[in-house]
Amino acid sequence: MIHRQTSLKLLDFHPSFDDLGVEILAGLQRTPKTLPPKYFYDQRGSQLFDQITRLPEYYPTETEVTIMVDNLDEIIGLVGPQASLIEFGSGTSTKTHILLENLRELAAYVPVEISRDHLIDAAEHIAERYPDIEVLPVCADFTKPFGLPDPAVRPIKNVVFFPGSTIGNFSPDQAQELLDTMAQIAKKDGVLLIGVDLKKDKTILECAYNDSAQVTAAFNLNMLTRMNRELEADFDIDAFEHRAIYNEVQDRIEMHLVSLREQTVEVAGELLSFEDGEYILTECSHKYSLDDFAQLAEPAGFQVAKVWTDADQLFSVQYLLCKSA
Repeated sequence: MIHRQTSLKLLDFHPSFDDLGVEILAGLQRTPKTLPPKYFYDQRGSQLFDQITRLPEYYPTETEVTIMVDNLDEIIGLVGPQASLIEFGSGTSTKTHILLENLRELAAYVPVEISRDHLIDAAEHIAERYPDIEVLPVCADFTKPFGLPDPAVRPIKNVVFFPGSTIGNFSPDQAQELLDTMAQIAKKDGVLLIGVDLKKDKTILECAYNDSAQVTAAFNLNMLTRMNRELEADFDIDAFEHRAIYNEVQDRIEMHLVSLREQTVEVAGELLSFEDGEYILTECSHKYSLDDFAQLAEPAGFQVAKVWTDADQLFSVQYLLCKSA
C-alpha cells in the first residue's frame, strides 16, 4: 500500500486490510447481514459525512455546536490549561475549531482516525491554521487500544474528545468496550468530553437519516462502491437502496442497504445470495436518556461531572471525569 507523505509525525497503527476484509466477509455471511460502520470512512465516505453534518435535517451537528458555544466559558474553565486534546475521529468540524481556538496553552492536539488520507488532510489543515499547537496524528482503529505520541510539552491532563453522537453507533456492549479504551487513553483524572444524542420523537430521527438531498443515501451506498474497489466485489449499486428506520424497541436508528431483487454477489472470492427485500445492516445509532448514559459510562471508570443540553433536550454535551487507576 502506498503511504501518503506528510511533514507531520504520523503514528501509524493502521489495521491490516486483510483483517478488515475478513471482518467484512464474516458480517455479510451472518443473518441479518451486517457491515462494520468504520468501513464507511474511506476518503469519499469521510467527505460525504462532512456534508451530512451540514444538512438542514441533520440536527445533531448544529445543536451540539450551539451547546458548546453557549457554554464555552464553563467548558474551558473545567478543562483548564495545558491539556492534551485527543479526538477520536479526526476533526475538520466547527466543534474541533471551537476547542482549538479557546483552550488555554494546549499541550497538543492528537487526532485519531482509521482513514489515513482523511487523517493526514485534516491534521495538515489544523497544523497550518494553528501553527502554535503541536499536532500529532494517530492512524488507528480507535475501537481497540492504541499508543499515544509524546508531546513536546507534558500535558497536565488528557481530554478525550468524541463529538457528534458517534458513541450511539455502537451497541451497548461495544460502547462499553470503547469507553474502556477511552478510559485507558484519558488515564486517571483525565476527561471525556462527549456528544450524546438523546431519546426523542422518531419523526425527527427518521428525517435526519433520510435527507431530501440523499447525501446519507450516497454515504451508505459508498460502502458497496468501496467493496467493489477494494475486495474485488461485483455489487450492482443500482440494485440496492438506502433505508433508515427507527427501532423503537432498542431505541436506535437503523441504516440498511436493501436488495431490490433476488441476486448473487461475489465478495473476496465468496458468493453471497440476496433475496428481494433482504437488507444489510450498516449502522445503528442508539439514543440515550441522561441516566442511561451515566450508567453505561460508570463501569469504565467515568463519572458524569457536568451535562449541557439544548432547550428542546434533543442533544447533550457531557463532561466526564476518569476515576479509574
